Amino acid sequence: MIKFSAANTKLKKLYKVADLAKWLDGRRKIYSFDLLSGWACPQADQCQSRAILVDGKRRIQDGPNTVFRCFSASQEVVYTNVYNLRKGNFDAIRAIIARTDLTDDQKVAEVASLLQAHLPKNAGIIRVHVAGDFFNRIYFKAWLSVAYQNPSILFYAYTKALNYWIDDMQFVAGLSNLVLTASRGGRLDSKIDQFKLREAIVLQNQNEADDFNLEVDSDDSHAAIPDSRNKSFALIIHGTQPAKPKAKKAKKKEGVTARSVSLAG
Repeated sequence: MIKFSAANTKLKKLYKVADLAKWLDGRRKIYSFDLLSGWACPQADQCQSRAILVDGKRRIQDGPNTVFRCFSASQEVVYTNVYNLRKGNFDAIRAIIARTDLTDDQKVAEVASLLQAHLPKNAGIIRVHVAGDFFNRIYFKAWLSVAYQNPSILFYAYTKALNYWIDDMQFVAGLSNLVLTASRGGRLDSKIDQFKLREAIVLQNQNEADDFNLEVDSDDSHAAIPDSRNKSFALIIHGTQPAKPKAKKAKKKEGVTARSVSLAG
């Protein structure tokens, strides 16, 4: 069994965004669908963190190139119910993908059917992954199918799985109710510039955002609003960071927009 989560504090701010009102008419609500941080993020690099078990207790484990610790991985260390929910979602989907009696197309249909069956009836906006990412091509295609089947629901996501997005770029572009944002700081960053993908970058503070002439998304509206799907934006670093952070102040070179790692939340 899988489970969608009610909007967290940040997502609740979307209820006040006028440009999203049509997706929430009829008292529809905002939800997210989440997987285990790090474990479900194969393309993560600079924000790679995950919860691991050490002597029966959960501990945070940063990756070798971690610059910014993933805030949702920290949540999974602290909150058992959050960890269990996300692990349950992850395990259920991987169980379908692992089946040897199904073709890939059948697996896509099965995962999509599972998501569709548990999609809240009053959903108006779904953030796909406050935690986790599109960890598998079959899983990504399943979400495309769900978005296609539910044109009255807005789906949006940050992702480092840029290979899947690019492979289905035309189909994604044809879905007016699906908004993707490239999350820089992963193993496929070169594709952001190559394919001119819109992105979110993490900066230290508002002053840096002003320096880069980027608007700061403090309520997820930049990530969610369909009419902004081609406009990059900034996020301000937050969450518990390593004791000796590797984060450095971003620099802007003349004629080049500086990039950093994306931190969703």
